[in-house]
Amino acid sequence: MITKITGKLASLNDESAVLDIPPFEYEVFIPDFTRRQLQGKIGSDIALHTLNYIDGNAAQGGRLSPRLVGFIAPVEKQFFELFCSVDGVGVKKALRAMVRPVKEMAVMIEQQDAKSLSSLPGIGPATAERVIAKLRRKMPRFALLVGRDATPEDGDDQSDVVRDTFDALLALGHGEADARQLIDDAMASKKKFKDTESLLTAIYQKSSQ
Repeated sequence: MITKITGKLASLNDESAVLDIPPFEYEVFIPDFTRRQLQGKIGSDIALHTLNYIDGNAAQGGRLSPRLVGFIAPVEKQFFELFCSVDGVGVKKALRAMVRPVKEMAVMIEQQDAKSLSSLPGIGPATAERVIAKLRRKMPRFALLVGRDATPEDGDDQSDVVRDTFDALLALGHGEADARQLIDDAMASKKKFKDTESLLTAIYQKSSQ
């Protein structure tokens, strides 16, 4: 099981990235929002968090082919796995549908915005309703993802701090919408927070102003 792959980005196309890891080249399938993050990095070393799946249908006489799907951040991979678990979605449809950042898609699901979801490639009204029904209560952590103006590693660290702070605010009695708004207001300063304590301090300092 390959869970992470690191190498030189040799090429990009609409559906996949090719990584040069001598003596081999590996094709990793990626959604469109990941492809956009990788534009301009051809020739550079990158790392993708991956999951494996088997493509094809042996029951219909087709050939089974192992595939890799990759994401820049582990949390994006986690969202993808949840998205794939919805009836009628699966790996191929999820890859095609994920043209927007994970945070935006999570907000659509959390806010039960079936119209926006159904506008994604391959996701019609019926599938959008199933996605909302199954995943809505699992979205708050993904809806709090920080932006990618930092390095991917910094972004991962900040996302962990944000999610832990969200849990702490819920434990302190705040509602989900209130907790998310407090965090968004604090993060608007673009300051980097090293831990939950520093982010909570900034939230309550801002609230007292």
